[in-house]
Amino acid sequence: MVCYNCVMVTEAESAAAFYATPRGDLAGWLLRDRLLRLWPGEAMRGHALLGFGYVSPYLNLWQSAAARCIAVTPAQLGAARWPMRAANLSCTGDEDSLPFPDLSFDRVLLIHGLEAAENASRLLREIWRVLKDDGRLLVVAANRRGMWAHMEGTPFGQGEPYSPGQIGKLLADSLFRVERKDTALFVPPSTWRLVMQSARLWESGGRALMPGTAGVTISEAVKDVYAAVPAARAQLRRRLVLVRAA
Repeated sequence: MVCYNCVMVTEAESAAAFYATPRGDLAGWLLRDRLLRLWPGEAMRGHALLGFGYVSPYLNLWQSAAARCIAVTPAQLGAARWPMRAANLSCTGDEDSLPFPDLSFDRVLLIHGLEAAENASRLLREIWRVLKDDGRLLVVAANRRGMWAHMEGTPFGQGEPYSPGQIGKLLADSLFRVERKDTALFVPPSTWRLVMQSARLWESGGRALMPGTAGVTISEAVKDVYAAVPAARAQLRRRLVLVRAA
């Protein structure tokens, strides 16, 4: 008999163990740099922020500015620890039944969550529900063409990777509209010191010369509210027809 709870906790713990290594620390540092370019710290002031997936290495970017930060680890990954202050919470939840009312959050960060989702469309529709109408979603997903997606010893090599086109279609089908795109992790997932020390060079060179080989894709999307409004009922055109009386 397989202990599924043990497996789930192991997956969360393996992600934490990866980010505690020099290679994981480098990946987190490079990715945090790109995230802050899209969402500067001051822009989060007063906002309610939800992180879904394995978000421990990233939510601290906005923790001090946001009015409320909540980290939700999907049940299939198990519990994850995240340093909290009084206004912040960390919990485990189901991807298709988030324990929050409609329109609860101004921003949602989805990282290490889409690839592991049992039903990605249901997850995105649930995020659509809890996101405010003027809210924004930031999706970070392993790139199918990147080297990191093929490294099973990292969180980026777990689950289903996506191409940028697949991400765009999935978001559009889930009533989101992509407004900005970015990439990160052009540096190979190597533990060689020379490769890690030249990470900045790999990032700038890869972005200029081989943009499709990034380790992750980053998509910022907004709710396409009008796509969810049913089309108006077609107006019936009536004609007056004169019929001779019998």
